Amino acid sequence: MSQFIAEKIVRWEAGVVRNDTDELAEEEPLEIRVRGRAISVTMRTPGHDDELAAGFLRTEGIIRQASDIGKIEPCERNEFGNVINVQLAPEVPVDFSQLTRHVFASSSCGLCGKATIDSIRTRFPPIENESLKIRAAVLTTMPDEMRKAQSTFDRTGGLHAAAIFSPEGKLIVLREDVGRHNAVDKVIGHALMHGLMPLAENVLLVSGRTSFEIIQKALAGRIPLIAAISAPSSLAVRFAAENNQTLIGFLRSNRMNIYTAPERVLFA
Repeated sequence: MSQFIAEKIVRWEAGVVRNDTDELAEEEPLEIRVRGRAISVTMRTPGHDDELAAGFLRTEGIIRQASDIGKIEPCERNEFGNVINVQLAPEVPVDFSQLTRHVFASSSCGLCGKATIDSIRTRFPPIENESLKIRAAVLTTMPDEMRKAQSTFDRTGGLHAAAIFSPEGKLIVLREDVGRHNAVDKVIGHALMHGLMPLAENVLLVSGRTSFEIIQKALAGRIPLIAAISAPSSLAVRFAAENNQTLIGFLRSNRMNIYTAPERVLFA
């Protein structure tokens, strides 16, 4: 499925006006259903919708493991757009009232409100794993590795990326999306569906800023270290500190800001 579309534009450059085309990141709604019941409509970039649905259900606490999913099946389009239905194993209970995301979520935000934050704090326990140690020199290689894998960003310049790395700096999976939280759901969904969970020895790198929701999703995936190219929010820093997660911002080839749990980073 294409992740970009070509649009006719008028381009002005160096005083010259000409007709041209520009490739734009595609954004379409996806309705996620569980056992036939709609639980979310999210604006996303088409592609890897099964991973998005699986990751969303994991980070919402609806499922715990891949075996909780019977099958994920695309449905016919409705008035919202694309539809995907997740059939859970018969023994998996579903408490629809615990969902934190509004029925409709934009590509930029999926959470809000104190009740949401409190419910997440009680759903996923803090990170207890202290074994992950990673060299600063390895961390600084990750932005370039992620950037080289962003094929759709190269064509559109309009997508966020999330990537899972090994402690040695190996790129395990990268996904792009118009929504930061969707990209993270996709990589967590990939890990869930490919037997890589928990991600207790891995690093999550995101291309933009780090919000509270990104940290929450990392906590659901049991990820102890989150790094970003841009800045974190104040709530993201507080939430990471409360849950013993290492949070790094402004990661570049020669610098980084470590906001919480710096003991996981080795400088020697």
